[in-house]
Parts: sequence; C-alpha cells; structure tokens
Amino acid sequence: MTDELHDVRLSVNGTAHPLRVPARRLLSDALRHDLGLTGTHVGCEHGVCGACTVLVDGRPMRSCLMFAVSAVGLEITTVEGLAEPDGSLGAVQQAFLECHGLQCGFCTPGFLTTITAGLRDNPSPTHEEARDMIAGNLCRCTGYQNIVKAVERAAEIGLERGGSQPPRPPEPEAGQLEVEDRDDDNASTGLGA
Repeated sequence: MTDELHDVRLSVNGTAHPLRVPARRLLSDALRHDLGLTGTHVGCEHGVCGACTVLVDGRPMRSCLMFAVSAVGLEITTVEGLAEPDGSLGAVQQAFLECHGLQCGFCTPGFLTTITAGLRDNPSPTHEEARDMIAGNLCRCTGYQNIVKAVERAAEIGLERGGSQPPRPPEPEAGQLEVEDRDDDNASTGLGA
C-alpha cells in the first residue's frame, strides 16, 4: 500500500519550499532527503541525542520527532541558516571554531542550534547556565568542556557584535503548551549533579 502524498510548503531558513510528502515523513527526513539540507544529522531517531535539533519558530525542536506536515506555517532554521547574512560564521559557529568545540562533528549541528536559541534567551550565561544550556545534547568525543567554553565565547562574541541574536519566538497562544523544562536531561549527558 502506498502512502497518500500531501502538498506542503515548508519555510526553511527564510525560503519557502513546496514539497509532496507522505503524512508520516519526519521533518529530519524532509530536510535531508527532500530539500538536500544534510547539515541536520540523525543520530538516535528517538529524540534523545539532539543531533537533529533545528529551530522551529526560534525554539529548539528534535526534527526526528516532528512530522514535516506539522511544520507547515512555521519557520524552520537549520544549521545552514545560522550564518550571518553576508555568509560569515554566526557567533556560535565562530565560537566553536575558536574553542575547538567539535571533534568528529556529528553532534555539532544540534549543539549549534540549541546554543543559538539558548543565548537568545540568556545572552550572558554563567558557567553553570552554559552547562545547563547544552545538557540535552549528547557528544561522544569532546567531553563537553570545549563546548561549554564555546557557549561562553559565543556570548562574548554576541556582545561584541552588538547583541545580534535571532529574534525571540512568539509567545504561546491560548491553548498552546509552553516549552517543556529539560532539567532531567542532565543525567543523560554526564553534566548533571
């Protein structure tokens, strides 16, 4: 039996993309396979590792847990959309480069999007807040120390550049759920108490 296809228009990195997808197509698969945006990596496919994290209306979202059809009308930002308008590295990307915040690079796109949203909400995090900011993403190579340094450096770069952070996401409308608190993720990353 063939899945029924749905005509959708996804707004990704400021560009509208018409697609024809089955209802069960994951956003991660639509981004990678249908749009060719392979910067979004798929690790665990269960929403645990964070490698597939993209920004949906400015908020971090695991794209392996979201259907592409449910992203209609929302603005999706992938790692490819984090660069400055002139093509230069964004603050978080520059900080990862300067602080050696990556090794194999597989988890990096999820960290970059997560930290971008975290710094938008808290542009001057303490060391502990920087650790908490990345607690929901897994990395098997770095030991996290240079990633935490990159968060702190990205905050400095953001201030040096005049606080250029992505716009805040819209406030939830009546009936919408707030963003869930992820404090329980500390245990899975080794960063928790």
